[in-house]
Amino acid sequence: MRVLCPSLCLAGLVALLSAGTPAVAAEGWSVAPLGTGRPYFYAEGTAGTVLQDTLSVRNPTRRTLDVRLSGGSWLTFAAPGVDVPARTRADVPFTLRIPDGTPPGDRTATITARASGRTETLRVRFRVRGPRLPALTVEHVTVRGDRIAYELVNRGTTELTPTLAVHADGVLGPLLDRAPRTLPVRLPPGRRLALTEPWSESGRPVFDAVDVRLTVTAAGGTVRDEASTSARFVPWDGVAGVVGALSAGGALLVVRRLGRRRRERGEPPYGRERLADELTGAMT
Repeated sequence: MRVLCPSLCLAGLVALLSAGTPAVAAEGWSVAPLGTGRPYFYAEGTAGTVLQDTLSVRNPTRRTLDVRLSGGSWLTFAAPGVDVPARTRADVPFTLRIPDGTPPGDRTATITARASGRTETLRVRFRVRGPRLPALTVEHVTVRGDRIAYELVNRGTTELTPTLAVHADGVLGPLLDRAPRTLPVRLPPGRRLALTEPWSESGRPVFDAVDVRLTVTAAGGTVRDEASTSARFVPWDGVAGVVGALSAGGALLVVRRLGRRRRERGEPPYGRERLADELTGAMT
């Protein structure tokens, strides 16, 4: 991409050129960066810069092609759509404006072209110049059933591919010790990503107090962060049964003791006294 000069004239932005012989008509239409050998657009600039490049739409078919173009909020096309006559090519300039205050780092955008019920996309990769500062944190670690949930936050100015290690200790020693592995995600600057780590039933304790620690690294190990949480594993169904049995046994023991004391004092047992009062009232 080139820096856009203020005097750029957008007149004649769509150029119709010869695109080959009718033998290629069956190939269908396509989009590509203007020129040769570029699989995607690439640009560099500082915050506040306006960059320019050109998208080429090729129509080898026998009919006119109505192509609609769209992109991210930073992209502006010379026209939102273009009619490309049969067996020709249309070149459509666009601008990429990097907003003021954008932090340094790598960014991506996508250009989408739609025509004849088909959609084609092209990547736009660009770098906002400035100091490259990698920074990564792991936050909000919790144990949820068979999962360890956590969040990764890229607090730097460059895209990161994180590596994760997981360790868990119980009362009697280590329960989980997973070596660092690269996660299948790419984390752009400023992005927060919620993830989970599976914890199989065969490896989870039934009754234990557990401390879980996650360690993340990136940028070849130069960036590192840790976060921990605690969890209690209790078989509540079994505990409820034990507590219920203990409660019932305790209540029965109290009743027996009270009944013995009443007998020692010559008082009628529970139940008989109540029955006598009811009969006396009925006979009055």
